[in-house]
Amino acid sequence: MSRIVTFTIIGLLLAAPLLTAQAQSKRSSTDPKPKKLFCWNEGKERICSDALPQEAVNNAREEFSVNSGLRRGGVERTLTEDERADAAVAAAQLQLDKAAEETRQRTEQAMLSTYEDENDLRRVFVERTGILDNNVQTANYNVASLRGALVTLLGSAGDRELAGQPVAPKQAESIQQRHTELLAQQRMQASYVQQRKALDVEIEETLQRYRLLKGITTDPRG
Repeated sequence: MSRIVTFTIIGLLLAAPLLTAQAQSKRSSTDPKPKKLFCWNEGKERICSDALPQEAVNNAREEFSVNSGLRRGGVERTLTEDERADAAVAAAQLQLDKAAEETRQRTEQAMLSTYEDENDLRRVFVERTGILDNNVQTANYNVASLRGALVTLLGSAGDRELAGQPVAPKQAESIQQRHTELLAQQRMQASYVQQRKALDVEIEETLQRYRLLKGITTDPRG
């Protein structure tokens, strides 16, 4: 009889950790998700709520735990069309600046020892020239496409007005959106064109330094 009791107790002891883990897992699966508190600014006013209204979805906000009060994270506000265009220009400029620095380092270190003539030196700029030419071509296409779409929308709205019909709100919104996108693309286009012109100046200045180091007093192309 004592053996049976002993074996039963041992079995219960061995099963206890497993039962405890199962119970904890069951409790954790049924626990509700921790609630959050959202805080954002509307003008000069600070708003906090446990529910985020639709009109505040695009605002920058902070998120806090309702139970602990600790900050759990945050969300940046949604960028406008102009800000997205500026970010695209900045990203392209960063890429070009990096390529420019690498180009300058290569040309200064190997100007005399590597390049046999000016054609060899010009090849260093092929990558940057290709990037900028592609950016300019893409911007030109986007501007032309957006301008064509805007002209079509304006023509349709004008036809409605001539027929004595009001312009639908959705149509007016589309016109405003296309106009904003067109202005943003035109800014990008102008920036890329200016960068391409600046690259031509840099190439010419680099060639002049090369000629000076090589002792070339006249342009061999002339």
